[in-house]
Amino acid sequence: MPVETFPLGPLETNSYLLHDAGNAIAVDVGGKPAPMLDFLARNKLVLTAVCITHRHFDHVYGVAELAKATEAPVYVPAKDDCLGETESGRGGIWGFPLVTPFKSLPMPLGAATIGGFPCEVLDTPGHTPGGVTLYFPDKGLAFTGDALFYRSIGRTDFPGGDHATLLRAIREVLFKLPDDTLIYPGHGPETTIGDERKNNAFCGDFAGR
Repeated sequence: MPVETFPLGPLETNSYLLHDAGNAIAVDVGGKPAPMLDFLARNKLVLTAVCITHRHFDHVYGVAELAKATEAPVYVPAKDDCLGETESGRGGIWGFPLVTPFKSLPMPLGAATIGGFPCEVLDTPGHTPGGVTLYFPDKGLAFTGDALFYRSIGRTDFPGGDHATLLRAIREVLFKLPDDTLIYPGHGPETTIGDERKNNAFCGDFAGR
């Protein structure tokens, strides 16, 4: 199942299109979605859902425009609703522009079918109260948002962040996935669970815990 990556917006957030059999879902939309819309049109794909891993401004800047253009439903973790009126959620922090409001549905947890794509929505809070990871076990890949990066982890100094909670989510949820699970993070390059379990200085074996 191919995954296309589009670094969008002021923080070059990795925005993804996962597609198969003429349908696609978007994961995070960090800026104007013109490149995503162009890819959908060129490949004659129907966008069936927009999935947000967590409600930080740099992951939702392009959601309203993409949803309007495609009429795809938007799923956002319900536990992140508390961030909707904060600067980290609606924009404005550090002088960045405000997020255009959009309608959304609560992201289901556990085994789910979203936009016709079966997956497991893993509860991975800590970077935000409701952060999730979208895991596709049959394809061996996961979208971790800002929970886990290549050799790093998400910051926890925004409202609702908690360092201990994030470490627990990574070690007890993400590091339980198979070593060869390909990780598509919210920023930076791809990695694997096995590589991070061994080499991540914040939470892996390299941390010396």
